[in-house]
Amino acid sequence: MTQHTPPAPRICPACDGFASAAVTLGTRDSCGRLRTITVDCPACLGTGTVSARLVREGARA
Repeated sequence: MTQHTPPAPRICPACDGFASAAVTLGTRDSCGRLRTITVDCPACLGTGTVSARLVREGARA
C-alpha cells in the first residue's frame, strides 16, 4: 500500500519559520535580569507561515 505524501510546509520566506525573537534592551531591572522585548516578523505577523494563496502564486509576503 502506498503512503500519502504530506503537503509541503508553508514556511515564511522572510523569517524561515522563526517568527518571533527576544531582543535585549541592554539594561537590567531591579532584580538583575536582562530586560527583553519580543519582536515579530513583519511579513507573517509572527505566525511563521504564509497563506496558501501566496504559496500558489509564488509571491513573497
